Amino acid sequence: MVAVVTAANRPDHATTVAQMHRDRKAVFVDTLKWNIPVVDEEFEMDEYDTEAAVYLIAEDPETGCHLGSVRLVCTSGPHLLGEKFGFLCEGDVPVGDDVWEITRLCTMPGLTPASALNIRMQLVMALVEYALANGIKRYTMMTHTAYLSTLLAVGWDIEPLGMPADIEGQPVGALEISISPETLPRLRQLYGFQRPVLGSGRERSALAA
Repeated sequence: MVAVVTAANRPDHATTVAQMHRDRKAVFVDTLKWNIPVVDEEFEMDEYDTEAAVYLIAEDPETGCHLGSVRLVCTSGPHLLGEKFGFLCEGDVPVGDDVWEITRLCTMPGLTPASALNIRMQLVMALVEYALANGIKRYTMMTHTAYLSTLLAVGWDIEPLGMPADIEGQPVGALEISISPETLPRLRQLYGFQRPVLGSGRERSALAA
């Protein structure tokens, strides 16, 4: 299952959230060599890891260990694309209460390829379920163009927001993902998930205050 972690219930998931930030450092800083902030030489955290952020976290059902996660931020407030990478959009950066930004999607280092793929599929389903439960019509995100074919294979309705640009030596583009009621059954059929992957109904509709 995938937990919805907000400012309200973050203390209940403190150990898992701490491991998420450690794993983010291992993936984005140690492996991918991104030039992003690290706190106490251990946790990858930036200015968008605030009380406004919502985390969808795949947890081990027995240990509560972080297996994978993604960060969501409403674009009506400060967010990465709007504040730092707006030049990736040909027009205005999409913003609004029904437009949320996806960042920091990662899986725990050391998972087998099959397990990592399963966790990523759970997170994709969780993103759709969370959007439908909370009135989110669109997601925005940035990605290296090398991963674009992988994203298209996810089954999302994706549109580029502009031409890719070189960022630290790699081409990066901004994308918009449209979510509709038809998205969920299509992806469930594609991935073979017939039941919700998010936690309780209350979690599915829990927005960060």
